[in-house]
Amino acid sequence: MKIGHPADKPLPAPAAAAGSAATDVARAGPGAAPVAAAAKAADASANVQISTTAAGLLSSGSTPEFDAAKVARMADAIAGGTFKVNPDAIADKLIANAQELLTKVQR
Repeated sequence: MKIGHPADKPLPAPAAAAGSAATDVARAGPGAAPVAAAAKAADASANVQISTTAAGLLSSGSTPEFDAAKVARMADAIAGGTFKVNPDAIADKLIANAQELLTKVQR
C-alpha cells in the first residue's frame, strides 16, 4: 500500500451518486473519465474481511461487565487524590486476559 499526500488521492464518490457516474462524465467532459474510474475503484476497495480468529472472538457472546457504582467510586478517588494504583493487580489481570485470548485462539 502506497502512502502519499492526501491531496494527491481522489475523493470517493458518494454511494447514491455511483449509478450516475456515466452521466456526470458526459456532463463534465473528457477529462472527468479518470475521476469516475477512480471512484469505482475506491468503492471496490471498501470491502473488509475479518479473519476466522477475529470472527470467533467477536461471536463469543460474552459482554463486558460494567459497574457504574465502582466507576463513580474510582472517579471520586482520583478527583480526591486518594486513588492508589496496584501494579500487581494490573499485571495479574493483563496476564489472565492474555491467557483467555490465547485459549480462545487455540480452539
